[in-house]
Amino acid sequence: MSITVDFWQLVTLLLAFFGFVAGAAKLFFDQVEKRMGERFETVTRALGSHMAEERVNAAAVVELERSFLKWQADMPLQYVRREDYVRGQSVIEAKLDKLYSKLEIVQIKGAGHG
Repeated sequence: MSITVDFWQLVTLLLAFFGFVAGAAKLFFDQVEKRMGERFETVTRALGSHMAEERVNAAAVVELERSFLKWQADMPLQYVRREDYVRGQSVIEAKLDKLYSKLEIVQIKGAGHG
């Protein structure tokens, strides 16, 4: 069994096949473009409704930032850092040690005279 196909029949079949592929690709890309347009419209509508909310939220954000900056400015006046506290305690303890040494010397001298 053998199948014979003329050259012009083969050319016609190939042209019909490529025409079908081109038509299918055009339909596919038209559907993709339609869906992208729908998504774009949805996003545009959603963005438009959120813009009004964002204006209200922007004022709240500005007020929150102002409050936070005020809190940051007041914080050093109300709180002491751990390192500063340790440094201050070390100075006080050194002074107490010196005072104790002087009192000890006074006690030793006083015990010798009495």
